[in-house]
Amino acid sequence: MLNGIDPYILQILVNIGIAIVLALGLNLITGITGQLSLGHAAFMSTGAFASALITLRFPGVPFALNLLAAGLFSALVAALIGYPILRLTGDYLAICTLGFAEIVKVVFLNMEITNRALGLTVPPPASSIPMPVYVWAIAILTIVACSFIKESRFGRALKAIRDDEIAAEAMGINLTRYKIQSFAFGSFLAGVGGGLYAHFLGYINPSDFGFMKSVDMLNMVVLGGLGSVAGSVVGASILTAAPEFLRFMSQYRMLVYGALLVLLMVFRPNGLLGGVSFSGLLMRKCGLGACGRDGGKGEGA
Repeated sequence: MLNGIDPYILQILVNIGIAIVLALGLNLITGITGQLSLGHAAFMSTGAFASALITLRFPGVPFALNLLAAGLFSALVAALIGYPILRLTGDYLAICTLGFAEIVKVVFLNMEITNRALGLTVPPPASSIPMPVYVWAIAILTIVACSFIKESRFGRALKAIRDDEIAAEAMGINLTRYKIQSFAFGSFLAGVGGGLYAHFLGYINPSDFGFMKSVDMLNMVVLGGLGSVAGSVVGASILTAAPEFLRFMSQYRMLVYGALLVLLMVFRPNGLLGGVSFSGLLMRKCGLGACGRDGGKGEGA
């Protein structure tokens, strides 16, 4: 099924699928809940190493269970670290998450089980499904899940926290519980994305999950539009594919890449799809169509 696709294009598509999963996890934390996190790469790394170690130590474990375990491990770490630090907001929270990410990276660089600075060679997963199919199946499930979460009662509570924490608390929303749940679920997606990343590349190193990795994921969310599920998908797709399609410019490609980001932020500060609700537009269109039909009947009567 995948034999007719250029391997280079296939690699870009897989990277886009993994980036979508990671960006949607961060969008839930930063875009929907309003908690600025600069440590998303840390939870990606915990998921990547957990998934790699499961494959190395227990090669017969199905890949789906492997990814589930990696995601749950990242969510558990996020819940434990989130309880004390999510009482902070704004720049203070960003600094704490950044510090935590650096701690995780240094710990992995000095642990024997992660092979220290040499990193781990990850064998193929125990699955007969091709990795591109696996990645995009999970990416689509993530898009659907995040869309439902955003429009659910839980999602409305998260948006209330983002808009005004004092008002949200006055309305009976438990800030600590909702923040931790959002942080844990976003980190769960980061862990799943890390597991996919580890098995797709076949090699991981703690240095791959540094500060700039978190910044890249934050750029995807900001470019697409904070709080927008479709925006995170578009932002992840553009920022993953852009460096590859600009390779013909050799050493100038990153200069053009940065200039494009600056121009987009100047002329579209809310992101490409910031403020655009596709579900709202669809409901409005359906509502107008229904009203038009009813109105026509009323006039005829």
